[in-house]
Amino acid sequence: MLKSMTAYANEEKIEGELSVGAEIRSYNSRFLDISLRLPSGFATLEEKVKSLIAAHLTRGRVELRIWIKDASEKACAYEVDSVKANAYVSALRMLRVDLNLPGEVTLDHLMSVPGIVQKVENPQAAESYWPLIADCLTQALTTLDQMRREEGRHIGEDFAQRLNYMEEQVDRIEKTTQGMLDHYRDKLQARIEALTKGIVEIDPMRIAQEAALMADRSDISEEIVRARSHIAQFKAGMQGQEPAGRTLNFLLQEFNREFNTMGSKVGQADLSHIVVGLKAEIEKLREQVQNIE
Repeated sequence: MLKSMTAYANEEKIEGELSVGAEIRSYNSRFLDISLRLPSGFATLEEKVKSLIAAHLTRGRVELRIWIKDASEKACAYEVDSVKANAYVSALRMLRVDLNLPGEVTLDHLMSVPGIVQKVENPQAAESYWPLIADCLTQALTTLDQMRREEGRHIGEDFAQRLNYMEEQVDRIEKTTQGMLDHYRDKLQARIEALTKGIVEIDPMRIAQEAALMADRSDISEEIVRARSHIAQFKAGMQGQEPAGRTLNFLLQEFNREFNTMGSKVGQADLSHIVVGLKAEIEKLREQVQNIE
């Protein structure tokens, strides 16, 4: 089953007075790339969060934001640098006396000085919220996966139509090349007759040999067999349970190789036209495959 790498999910879990929310966005990427925005004081949970995401997703750029209402401060403690505070108050009072200024030193003055009051993370408090965070995140990942599957289903339907078209065109190529030997023999004979004006007697056996040689150089039966095999593998990859994006991308490269070889071996205009159409389909498939997990 195909899965798109583009999806969105937003979930919230409430337990008593505690509320936990998770918002996830995923985009296409060659690898699993996770970007987190956790509440202040919850940095210790980063590895657990990443591990949970990795258990559900294998590829994609993932942006996750977790918020906790009325809980961030519970996961943090605050400490006061009393030495710095006392020194600052003493300096302000001396300055007030020296300059004969009115007013008293207030708490607002102290709070404006960096480093007097500092936040200290409390890992134990953050860990106590993990069960609810994990529950919320798991639900969000499940919703995200459902959206990725649904988008993948639509992409798969488009793939199926294009693959059917490609099969039809490969059949056309095969039929076009079936009379290749007769085509080259007639073409060669007509060319010789045009050049000799009937003066030189033409050896039918020699013409047949030369035509067979030309047909052998232009034989694309192996490329046709491989192209059909790649189509079958592509369809199998679409139906498999494992992530197929990389495999499908590889098969598209092989498609391109086979069709290029067909076009270079056989110079017929109608065949070249078919090959150009097939390569256009490959490019359309390639654009979509970049978004498949």
